[in-house]
Amino acid sequence: MGLFKKNKPESNKIGSLKIFFTTDLHGSETAFRKFLNTALMTKADVLIIGGDLAGKALIPIVDLGEGKYRVEDKVVGREGLDAIIKDYKSKGTYYTIVDERGYRELEENNKMLEEEFKRVILERLSEWDKIAEEKLRDTTHVIYTNLGNDDPLYMFDLIKQSERFVKTEGEVIDLKGYEMISFGYVNPTPWNTPREMKEEEIYSYLKREASKLQRPERAIFNLHAPPYGTNLDNAPLLDKNLKPVIRGGDIVMTNVGSTAVRKIEEEVQPLLGLHGHIHESRGFDKIGRILIINPGSEYNLGVLHAAYITLEDNRVKVHQFVIG
Repeated sequence: MGLFKKNKPESNKIGSLKIFFTTDLHGSETAFRKFLNTALMTKADVLIIGGDLAGKALIPIVDLGEGKYRVEDKVVGREGLDAIIKDYKSKGTYYTIVDERGYRELEENNKMLEEEFKRVILERLSEWDKIAEEKLRDTTHVIYTNLGNDDPLYMFDLIKQSERFVKTEGEVIDLKGYEMISFGYVNPTPWNTPREMKEEEIYSYLKREASKLQRPERAIFNLHAPPYGTNLDNAPLLDKNLKPVIRGGDIVMTNVGSTAVRKIEEEVQPLLGLHGHIHESRGFDKIGRILIINPGSEYNLGVLHAAYITLEDNRVKVHQFVIG
């Protein structure tokens, strides 16, 4: 008579996953290149951008003819212009070269200005797509990409056509057994940015997304807005003129994160929360068991802020900030 062996229960353990995460690049080509280079250097398995790829400013450069250009309040030659453009791309500033008539049209016609902003945003993102293809050509890496509150929705159209950028919002992404959901809208801000929602709308959306998860306890929440009342959401308190409030010579700080994000993370208790949005609030914290991280941003200095995280056996084994 044969012996029957009891089957071993299926292990809940899962393998290692090395994540390299950045956010709030705001058009800085230097920070983007550093992100790719450092991700390859650390041998990360997964590359994630948490939102706000678009820059914030567009500078018209006036072609005066005969190799001369007016840039803001100075006139430069071709060599000087090349240096200025390099600096703009490093800081995340957009530029467009126009003649005097084109300059006046941009000043006077808001629709034309919006169309030019759209053109340069997509042009910069397309350049990044080519850079990523070049840097990652000997790898199978893709860049899991979310849009933030400052990113117009039309950027998704280019991302969906890319071989290297992968749209994450609205999807459950399987990362070697760890599931990731993403969301780029934030709670209302004083600046009325393109992608803002009321707290109750954010919560309803995230509740639906979380219900798609097979194993919520090993999930990654890639949510642009940080949870309210943590080390991740401290920003200057603003007065009615949107100027920082100063008391005793110090800027007064306040919490500006999302109560909806905090609520869903408290309820679901995923493994990891990846956040951004508040540039000056680099930090980590915990909400129950979940580790939450905001790497911060200094895109305007061409500085990369990122986080390197290793997940192993359903836990966060290592997490550290990378600045350079």
